Amino acid sequence: MSEPAMNAQMSPRRTGHLTPQADSPEDLAALSGLVERFATREVAPHVTEWDAAGGFPRRLYTQAAELGLLGLGYPEAYGGTPTSWRMRNALTQSFCQHGASGGVFASLFSHNIGLPPILHHGSDALKQEVIPPVLRGERIAALAVTEPGGGSDVAALRTTARRDGGDWVINGEKVFITSGLRADWITLAVRTGEPGHHGAGGISVIAVPGDAAGLSRSPLEKMGWWASDTAHLRFDNLRVPARCLVGEEGGGFKVIMGNFNAERLAIAVASLGFSQACFSEALDWARQRRAFGAHLVQHQVIRHKLVDMQMRIASTQAWCDTLADRADAGDQSPDWVAGVCLLKNHATQAMQFCADQAVQILGGMGFMRGTRSERIYREVKVMMIGGGAEEIMKELAAKQLGL
Repeated sequence: MSEPAMNAQMSPRRTGHLTPQADSPEDLAALSGLVERFATREVAPHVTEWDAAGGFPRRLYTQAAELGLLGLGYPEAYGGTPTSWRMRNALTQSFCQHGASGGVFASLFSHNIGLPPILHHGSDALKQEVIPPVLRGERIAALAVTEPGGGSDVAALRTTARRDGGDWVINGEKVFITSGLRADWITLAVRTGEPGHHGAGGISVIAVPGDAAGLSRSPLEKMGWWASDTAHLRFDNLRVPARCLVGEEGGGFKVIMGNFNAERLAIAVASLGFSQACFSEALDWARQRRAFGAHLVQHQVIRHKLVDMQMRIASTQAWCDTLADRADAGDQSPDWVAGVCLLKNHATQAMQFCADQAVQILGGMGFMRGTRSERIYREVKVMMIGGGAEEIMKELAAKQLGL
């Protein structure tokens, strides 16, 4: 299929939308190819420069939106393209494999954790106000849950929102917020009930405009994800209209927990893509580099490293596909939730192994800025922590399985 034809297929504003059933091998290959070309042309050549600058141009959002990439998985009524988890995973995997930057991926697609609570629980008016401009690449959406005093323990959050007439008045702070510096909409977890600082029942979700008075932001320096702006947010008597409440007051804990499942599956798929990026770079290097009279790939010890990488990639791929198929079939059972938690651990551990082995195969070059494996090596830990740390994933899986 030609590039223009695929662009037309992927753009909901031109041809309607891909149906949830449009995930044949041909459709998946077409989408993966489109994303590969976008990532190869518009992302990969600039990533080292964007890392040094600490961010990427906002035009990348509109470029991705023009191809329909930002709207994949969202209703047509808001400018999106409804489709299956398999198709969404194909986008994530291909972008991460060929773009090879967790920072760009995290910020460019931060709306995929910021918008779903609004999509599934917001009022019709709020959805119409927030979602379409984000899917057009004109606005940026972020999710703000984590606080300085706690991450995975959502029930312990301290940021408060109290009603004052027709407004919510918000006070508190959030940390490690992806796209936090330039987000135009922040989906914010707050405490609206239950005195004290603990309890799932008193948590709510509020959509906060990025230009609201009382919001201050400061950048954070990180081990990796340099091209992603990551912020510490502070709310000082910030006021938003009561209509910005997402879902029911006090019902936010369930909203946030449900959102985590999709985020964790996406992290696993992204980790798979990064593992493939490391494998490809290591294989290319091993085929070109000569040592002791032969190419590296001719040495058994190197071939075994590559095979061990491929073994982990293949198992992760199969597990991702299985859980995506179950999600598309409507399975949200405790067993499926446990599977997502365990998959996230498996996929991020595979990424860690592949990044480590790739750097080892590249040798001194693997220690140099500008190689994919060096960048991904620095980004491993955030994948193992973000969306729920390994230890939390194991405990949650055990509870879901009744252990």
